[in-house]
Amino acid sequence: MLILIPVEGDNGKDSLIVPRAAAKKWALVDFEEGEVKSLTFHDDRESTGADWIDFVILENRYENYMDFMEEGVMVLVRREEQDSVELLIEAFKFKELDEAGI
Repeated sequence: MLILIPVEGDNGKDSLIVPRAAAKKWALVDFEEGEVKSLTFHDDRESTGADWIDFVILENRYENYMDFMEEGVMVLVRREEQDSVELLIEAFKFKELDEAGI
């Protein structure tokens, strides 16, 4: 499954999540069988080349996420202590992210 995250730059798993408007890069995580298969960074979400994104993790629940929902993407929101790609993926693995709109 593919997970998309707006980040401040290409710092690998240490990249920090930011609001969509402040994103300098988009991290695309290929997550299968409880582990990260690949992590790539893209200038915008359209340049990922992915036919389908399963999840997007946003910085806060007040961001506009309707475009993702209209595309059938499940929108998750980080909790306060989760700020890096590594911590977000760990939280995803253990279902410790919030769903948008709840």
